[in-house]
Amino acid sequence: MYLLVIGWLYVAFMMAIAEAFHANGSVLGAIVTFVMYGLLPTALAVYLMGSPSRRRAVKAKEAEQAAAAALAAKAVSSQPDAGSHSPASAAQPDAISPVGEKP
Repeated sequence: MYLLVIGWLYVAFMMAIAEAFHANGSVLGAIVTFVMYGLLPTALAVYLMGSPSRRRAVKAKEAEQAAAAALAAKAVSSQPDAGSHSPASAAQPDAISPVGEKP
């Protein structure tokens, strides 16, 4: 992939040099030629060709985070309850009794 990029940048650079040293050419025209024919298309091509690897990296990171979260959840849920109350009564220690009933 990088061989094609280097080759195309070389071609664009040679086009810019020819533009700069031509009788009717200018240095500004050479710079515009190199940017428009060389840098912009090459940057776009490299970005598009790198998308699959970026996508794989994001999926691998998400899978790693999901595995870490599952491992943490398993570690938390495997510990026994130290209290003598049921989890429902532990969640509401000062629950208000229904109307007409004594606690």
